[in-house]
Parts: sequence; structure tokens; C-alpha cells
Amino acid sequence: MKIAFICPYYEPVVDGPKQAIIEISKYLTEKGNEVHVYTSDWDKYKRIKVKEEIIDKEYVHRCFHILRVANFATVWPSVFFRLMKEDFDIIHTHVSGHAHVFFASLAAKLKGIKLIHTTHCPWTDAYRGFFGNLLVKVSYNTINRLSFKWSDKIIAITPWEIQFIEKYGGKGKIEIIPNGVNELFFKKAEKNNFKKDLGLKGKIVLFFGRLNVTKGVDKLMQVANEIVKERKDINFLFIGPDEGMKDTLIKMNQNNKRIKILDAIKDRKKVREMYQASNVYVLPSFREGLPLTLFEAFASGLPVIASPVNGIPYEMTDNENGFFVEYGDLKNLKEKILKILDDKKLSEKFSRNNRKKAQKYKWNDISKKTERLYKNLLH
Repeated sequence: MKIAFICPYYEPVVDGPKQAIIEISKYLTEKGNEVHVYTSDWDKYKRIKVKEEIIDKEYVHRCFHILRVANFATVWPSVFFRLMKEDFDIIHTHVSGHAHVFFASLAAKLKGIKLIHTTHCPWTDAYRGFFGNLLVKVSYNTINRLSFKWSDKIIAITPWEIQFIEKYGGKGKIEIIPNGVNELFFKKAEKNNFKKDLGLKGKIVLFFGRLNVTKGVDKLMQVANEIVKERKDINFLFIGPDEGMKDTLIKMNQNNKRIKILDAIKDRKKVREMYQASNVYVLPSFREGLPLTLFEAFASGLPVIASPVNGIPYEMTDNENGFFVEYGDLKNLKEKILKILDDKKLSEKFSRNNRKKAQKYKWNDISKKTERLYKNLLH
């Protein structure tokens, strides 16, 4: 099969949908399929100069963007004309509501190519102003309705999305295929110098993700400041690309050496060491779709504390995989962090449960489901 993925960002951007496409593409190319990725030439900070390259056997085409909306969306109409010149078996668009989904869906419709769309759960509430909310409303009622109408199948990464997909015309086309986790995270690192390299001793509370206000990192920092004043055996790590919150966290930190704010780690083996060196993973978000980090933490045997929002309660159970704490409940967040760190039996129970649970989400199995969906449509 010749397959085109259409997505808002690709390498070197740290991005959940991008990582999902990388994992599925790797599987597809190993099976002898030809994979092309069409994406914007924006990396969330600057324009990318290299427009055409091959990354791990995938043909990557970066289209010139003519417009940016804040720091989360770009408009690149040239993808329509490029797709019209090529012959694909499958066009697979990603992230609902973006202009590239409309352009690619229109090309698929005109050429009679089978069209798949993965939403990546954009329906969650966000910190948007009047203009942002207006733009979202317009795009959902135009781009989503048209692209859902033209799509042969729509992939929801969590059942929580079904209500929204049906609202915009996708009823009867929905397939639920969750995000996955790389096999790497199931294997223990042979030599783990992660703590030593950072000069840390004691236990580690980890946040790993985008340093964005919706992730609740400022709430976690408030709790971190309280805990490190009371306990000298506990460290906090905030690791990820800056999306507006890094300076805020630095100011809140008050220069405590046991609270570290670090840039994103892109080496997957180093990410594995990070998880395996930690004692609890905290996801105190205001909103979430279905984060890859949840499954990576599970596979690494990390107990998880998370806000019970959107897709997370469908894949995580309170007091089985860790604890749910409502967004902004700082007292409960502090109590649950300390409970996991101080109760070895409980921590080990969560760890066992999470490793077992993660077996359901191996990318190899997720990719097989996606490939099967393609073949069923073609035949």
C-alpha cells in the first residue's frame, strides 16, 4: 500500500500525534508499505528549512505555511495540490479542526482515495480567549463536518470522543483505536545513570510532558514547594518542551535544588531511564486527550497520579493503577504523592498492575489494527 499521513507537526517537534504516526509508520514500512508524511514546515518556534527528507524509510514533505494561529495551528494549502498530483491507496489525516484536514480530505474526495481520519481528542476545554473560542466553533462546524462527511472511517483514541464525533456528523464511521507504547519501555535499562547525572539522591516525583498551563504544572509546583520543605528525601522533576510555563515554574521554584525544570528529552532510551529512575508519575492536567506518557509510565511500572479528565478514566482505574486527584485539589495531590512514596506495598501493587495493563497497548498491536482497517477499506 502507498499511504499518506497528513499531520500538523513532525520531527523534530515533541508532539503526541507525531509520535503516534512515527510508531505506526515504522510498522507499516517494515511490512513493505510506502509511507509519506505531509506536514507543516513549522516546529512551534521557527520555520524548518529542510522541506524534503527521508526519516527511517518514510518520505517527509514539509509544506510552506502561509499563516499561523497562536502556536498550535498553521495553514498550508499546498498540501491539496501535492496530493492531487500523487496516487495513494490511503490518505490518513490527523488532528480534527485544522485546515490541513480539510485540504487533504478534499483531495481524497476528488481523487476517490480511501480517507481515514484520527481525531486525537481535540474536544477538551482549553484556556482560550473570545477569538480562540470563536475560531474553534467555526472550524468544528465547517472543517469537521466536511471532513467527517468525506471520511470512510474516523478513529477515536478514546470512547469519550464518540459524543463529539457523532455531533459533527461522524456517526456510523467510528473505530476506537487507542494510543500505544513502544516495546522499549517494557525492558529494563542495563545501566541507569539518570539520577547520578542529575546529582539527585532519594525519591523522584516526575512530570514529563509539555510545559503548558493546561497540564497543571503550576499546581504541581505549589505542592512540590511544600513537600521539599518538609522532606529531604524527595525530588521533583518537570521535564518537557516549553509552551509558556517554563519561566513561571522557574519563578515559583525559588531556586530549590531538589526541584529541577529540564528541557525535553528526545532520546527514547534516555526517556526510559527517566521513567525507571522515578517513583511516581504525576499528570495533574486541566484537560487531556489520551497521553502517550500515561502508557509509557504504565509500561515502566510507575504508579500514576492523574486528573480524572476526558479519556484518562477509560484507561486508568483509581486505587488500581494509582490515584485520581481532581484538578487543583492541592491538599489531596500532596497526600496521594506521599502515600505512594511512603507505602512500599501499595507502590509495588500499582507497579505490577501497570506493567500488566500496558501489555494491552503495545504499538505493534495498535499498528496491526490500523493496517487491518486500511485493508478492509481497500477490499
